[in-house]
Amino acid sequence: MNKNKKTIAAITAVAHYVPEKILSNLELEKMVDTTDEWIKTRTGISERRILEKGASSDMAAKAIDQLLKNRGIGPEEIEIIITATVTPDMLFPPTSTIIQRKVGAKNAWGFDIEAACSGFLYSLIVGAQFIETGNYKKVIVVGSDKMSSITDYTDRNSCILFGDAAAAVLLEPSNDENIGILDHIFYSDGTGEEALHMKGGGSLNPPTHETVDKKWHYIYQDGKAVFKVAVMGMADVSEEILKRNNLTGNDIDYFVPHQANLRIIDAAANRMGIDHSKVMINIDKYGNTTAATIPLCLSEWWLAGKLKRGNTVVLASFGAGYTWGSILLKWAID
Repeated sequence: MNKNKKTIAAITAVAHYVPEKILSNLELEKMVDTTDEWIKTRTGISERRILEKGASSDMAAKAIDQLLKNRGIGPEEIEIIITATVTPDMLFPPTSTIIQRKVGAKNAWGFDIEAACSGFLYSLIVGAQFIETGNYKKVIVVGSDKMSSITDYTDRNSCILFGDAAAAVLLEPSNDENIGILDHIFYSDGTGEEALHMKGGGSLNPPTHETVDKKWHYIYQDGKAVFKVAVMGMADVSEEILKRNNLTGNDIDYFVPHQANLRIIDAAANRMGIDHSKVMINIDKYGNTTAATIPLCLSEWWLAGKLKRGNTVVLASFGAGYTWGSILLKWAID
């Protein structure tokens, strides 16, 4: 055995959960001054899912329960749970520990990562590092967000965008050095704070009557400002990872962008020269589910039999912070 051979982390199972309740554009027409046509034209969204009862951990637990069934293993085999979320059940304990209890992963430890819409990608690479050390064999990374809990349904510009969902992947050592997570490039830029944030609830602005009255516990987004940098960020970093690995858009089987806005997705794909048939898009059904969007796409495409072992896949995200990045991987699941 070659002791110098690097261990590569691969996604060996995937699953998702979406709530039953559907909030359509037609229903939103009754809540705010908007129309189905206006929403579809500007965002590509037709409907989104809403979790009526429960929290982010409940959705995550259901996704993980299904993941374990898909892989044919028990919860006691899981060693680490990493949760990407901007809507934790509580500020503490970590949502990962709540999930650990709910799924019965008694031998696992875990923690949360908050990197907005880039949270899943950041968490995926953190999880991969544990596998690559050779000290861990089974790490779950789950993105789960109940965005309806921080959405102002009187703000027509933001309430049309978000939905609730969870999706999870299992990371294990790859049995093939050419299959798995091959490369990643991440960036952040703290000057983006003013364009996309939630002011209330943290140590800067703890909850008070004033913060509630000012609606600081809801998402605030300057859509035009975010659009410009999101297109550039996702396209540039994805193009960078292709060039670094001597690849072009023709070499990619699937591009999996964060599902924030269909116009952003289309613009990024065009910048990269990737045919739209290779772009995973489900924003029309779910809206922006923040940390869940990318693994939700992976899960749906795998279930549909479209995503196959050996496929070359580029993941890309852009979120508040600003945070953005891209991951290159070879799909490992048959």
